[in-house]
Amino acid sequence: MERIKPRTLSGFMELLPAPQQQLERFLRVLRETYALYGFTPLDTPVVEDAAILLAKGGGETEKQIYRFQKGDADLALRFDLTVPLAKYVALHYGELSFPFRRYQIGKVYRGERAQRGRFREFYQADIDVIGDGKLDILCDAEIPSIICATFTALGLRRFRIRVNNRKLLTGFYEMQGLSDRAGDVMRTVDKLEKIGEEKTAVLLREDIGLTEEQTKSVLDFMALTRDSVGGAIPEGLRALAGRNETFDAGLSELEAVTRHLAAFGVPEENFAVDLTIARGLDYYTGTVYETTLLDHPEFGSVCSGGRYDNLAGYYIDKPLPGVGISIGLTRLFYALSEQNLLTDEAVTAPADVLVLPMTENLAPAIELATALRRAGLRTQLYTEQKKFKAKLSYADKLKIPFCALLGEDEIAQGVCALKDMETGEQKLLKADEAASAIREKIDAKNAAPLIKEET
Repeated sequence: MERIKPRTLSGFMELLPAPQQQLERFLRVLRETYALYGFTPLDTPVVEDAAILLAKGGGETEKQIYRFQKGDADLALRFDLTVPLAKYVALHYGELSFPFRRYQIGKVYRGERAQRGRFREFYQADIDVIGDGKLDILCDAEIPSIICATFTALGLRRFRIRVNNRKLLTGFYEMQGLSDRAGDVMRTVDKLEKIGEEKTAVLLREDIGLTEEQTKSVLDFMALTRDSVGGAIPEGLRALAGRNETFDAGLSELEAVTRHLAAFGVPEENFAVDLTIARGLDYYTGTVYETTLLDHPEFGSVCSGGRYDNLAGYYIDKPLPGVGISIGLTRLFYALSEQNLLTDEAVTAPADVLVLPMTENLAPAIELATALRRAGLRTQLYTEQKKFKAKLSYADKLKIPFCALLGEDEIAQGVCALKDMETGEQKLLKADEAASAIREKIDAKNAAPLIKEET
């Protein structure tokens, strides 16, 4: 039989057990934090009717989507979690209570060029609030507070949530006579931080056809919030009010969002108004967000989203406005791992304790393992016929924190010999005492933030 060389496809991530445990901790923190804000968990199919996914996507989405035929069906893998959510809400409209608040953590697929830190299969962690007919602007202000709480729970401190409003941008471009090219200008300016002002100016002139004067006006406008921190709206931005209805609506919404962030517990240093933020997807209609790590700008945006008022209109004849954010979890996890920023204090072993029977009679070891599991400890019973050194080596290789040794003497005394694999210390303890000792150390280690303290 010809053997096939095992390999993982480019753009897909497979983790060894220890980093997989770290990723699982990420997932738990996200679920617990999202739940604190009253969001319900949701899952949607990975495979959808291609027409459903492409109803609003188009453009780059259509180029990147994994699409295939199965019989007569035209199918595709979901490229994000927001479009399937819009379908879900339209489909189950009569069964849901609004505002509908859901979180979803799942894999999505994009057939883009695989490169360092960018994946074709990756986890997104989303929260969204969907309204029936209307959705209060306060929801737009609450979303950044959830980002802040989530990142803080992960151990991140130095991050900034950058906030803007697409109505404000649209109104400004209308005032400049650029309504027909507003989308192209937004997408180009969205690259400003990455490529710089000079190259952006060239793209605006040569690719979009702006005049020198229009290009200068656009870049001067973007510079109004260049050094912004906190919710202060620059006077230069306020000075443009009263000339365009759409601009004024966007400015009012932006002021409302930033005004309420402090009440939601977001420190001023963790957010800023940034006019360059537009988001690439066309379904955003109002507030938009991007979040970056201040000490690692090379990571780019690690959390983004915004307000969409018309997304479900392709599936149902009812206005269902929504607002939400998405954390690119796989990309963030990869970047933190690569920079050695994930803590090594937390337990990443598959078990808290390894029970090692030292007698032919396994009944006492089984009873001990059962007692430890009932105490809530992850317990593995080792029954392989190996030498004692090999058994300890197994525990050491998996970084299992404790071994519970059970020989004839221990059984006779009704105790186990509990060995701390980190310190080498060994004590004779009853099952309940051993459980308490293990729990105390495990809880202390797992209390460490997922991400190392920033200096």
